[in-house]
Parts: sequence; C-alpha cells; structure tokens
Amino acid sequence: MKMGIVGLPNVGKSTLFNAITKAGAECANYPFCTIEPNVGVVPVPDERLDKLTQMYNPQKVTHAVIEFVDIAGLVKGASKGEGLGNKFLSHIREVDSIVEVVRCFEDSNVIHVDGNIDPIRDIDTINLELILADLETVNKRIDNVKKKIKADKKYQEELDVFEKIKQALEAGKLAQTLSFTDEEKAIIKDAFLLTMKPILYVANVSEEQLNDIANDKNVNSVKEYAKEQGAEVISLCVKIEEELASLDEDEEKEMLEALGLEESGLDKVIKASYDLLGLMSFLTAGEPEVRAWTIKKGTKAPQAAGKIHSDIERGFIRAEIVSYDDLIREGSINAVKERGLMRSEGKEYVMQDGDVVLFRFNV
Repeated sequence: MKMGIVGLPNVGKSTLFNAITKAGAECANYPFCTIEPNVGVVPVPDERLDKLTQMYNPQKVTHAVIEFVDIAGLVKGASKGEGLGNKFLSHIREVDSIVEVVRCFEDSNVIHVDGNIDPIRDIDTINLELILADLETVNKRIDNVKKKIKADKKYQEELDVFEKIKQALEAGKLAQTLSFTDEEKAIIKDAFLLTMKPILYVANVSEEQLNDIANDKNVNSVKEYAKEQGAEVISLCVKIEEELASLDEDEEKEMLEALGLEESGLDKVIKASYDLLGLMSFLTAGEPEVRAWTIKKGTKAPQAAGKIHSDIERGFIRAEIVSYDDLIREGSINAVKERGLMRSEGKEYVMQDGDVVLFRFNV
C-alpha cells in the first residue's frame, strides 16, 4: 500500500519524506529500503510488538510496513502538463491515498510560491488540479458510455454515476465527498479517479506554533476544511521531526519530553496513514518471531492466514485467537488458556485489530 506525499514547493514536503525515511532507516528491526530515490518503506510503530517482545524474547521482530512516495512538486496548471504536471499526476494515480502537506508557518527566509501564507488557497490549488484531471477522465468516459447506450441500455447506470461525479467535480468538490453504493463503487473503480483517494492533511507549523496549536488560526482553518471532507489533520513541525529522526531512541524520548509531546509527529502520520488505507494488523507471537501482519479491515480468518502462506489458507482448519489485551493482562498464553480466554474461530470469522493468532491447517 502506497501513500503519496504531495504539496506546493517550499511547504516542507520533501523534508517530511526525508524525516520519515530516516526514521525508518534507524528502526533496528526493519531495515529501511530505498526502492528508488523517491520511494521509502517504513515500519508502522506498534507498541504491542514491544510488549510481546518482552513476553516472548523472540529471535526476530517484524513490524507491519507502509510505503511512502515523495511526489514531484505541483504547480498551477499541472492538469494541463505545466511544470512536472504530467509526472505529478501519473505518480498520484499509482498511490492508494494522499498525504497533503500544507504550510501553516510564517518564515520570510522561506519563499512561498504565491507570496504569502494561506493554507486553504494552497489546498484548493492542489485539489483543483486533481479535479481538472478527473474531469477530463470523466468526460471521456461519459462520451464512451453514451455510444454504448445506443446499442445496449444496460450501460445507463454507468452513465448516471459518472454524470453524478461530473456534477460534483464541476462544483469544485472531490469525488470522495459523494456517497456511492457498492455497485457504483465497482463501476468507477477502473476509472482510477484522483479525487476518490483518501487524503490526510499535514499542517506544517513552526516550533512556536506548537505551544498554542489549539488556537492557531491557520491550523484551525485546515481542520475546518478537512472536517467538511471527513478527512483528518495532523499538526507537526517538520523541522523538529527532522531533528528527532536523526536521534537515537533515548535522545528522542528526552527531546519529546522536553517539548511536552507524547509521540513524534512522524509516528502520528504513519499510524494515521495506515488507518486511512483501511488497514489493520493481526499478530503472531513465539520464540522464533513476533510479527505484525497487514490486512484490510473486514478480512476473514482464512484470507488472513494466506498472508502468512498460501498453504495455510488452502488447508485452513481453524484459528486459535486471543485478544492482545487479554494476553497482556494475563501475562502468558498458558494463563489465557486456563482462564478460557483462547477462542477457536472458523472460516467466517472476521479478524479484529490486535488478534494474536495461531492458525491450524492441513495440506
């Protein structure tokens, strides 16, 4: 699953990407790897793995991971190929959701492309380019469907849904703000609309703004805007995050305490990105390895087993499951069994976040 980091020039987009990937490089249990210069795979912070590691003392610990892409900077006119527009839009098509970095800090030494700070204008600039690109896609689709309808009326539903999207786009709304039936979602899936991708807004603030973030007018304007879309906003100071990412674990803790922060902004971004993609983790634990496995929310037990190995899915018998909270409270798997808290679940069981599981199978 890929998250694309986007933003106007000089908003802190690449600094955020570099901080995220640097943090990943220093994760002892999962080596950061650079697939190409603008793509990084980073571990998803998960305190549950730390607790299970203390309990099992495994030889290996493996985090769930998420992929971040630093997408070429956007300028007005990207949808018409201005600047790196074509590259920008093609890269966004390849990601599953978008992290939109918005500049909320004032700094005369860092030039803003439009001369002054206005986060909502900046968001509108980016979203407008996505809307214009989608309008082109939707208009082409409507033209094609209209030709098909002449021969077969079954395409009417397809026409109706794309007309609905066109109306929203022309009103300056993102397609994701509309509600769709499951049938409509299936129809529009292969259109790969940019404005259907979930968005996480990152408000980049100064260190001074962090001290009174609740009353910051720039950040609050972004939150109001995002609320209308049903999107989430995370406020952070990219400069501080870059510094935190360069420290070892103990130094990072000290700096966070000094700043009065419980966790780094980067951890918040990574966790929120994971959630935004509709992902969750189930856990396996033993002396060889403690591991978080990534699945989509709503995944059933056999398909989750298939994440470990296709043979386990094929020969699935049952899943022996204990909730993470029960395991930690009782202190050991034997204590869990004695208290009758271990469950045996079949093929229809829908996995829950934090399930600690042992799959039984036969092939």
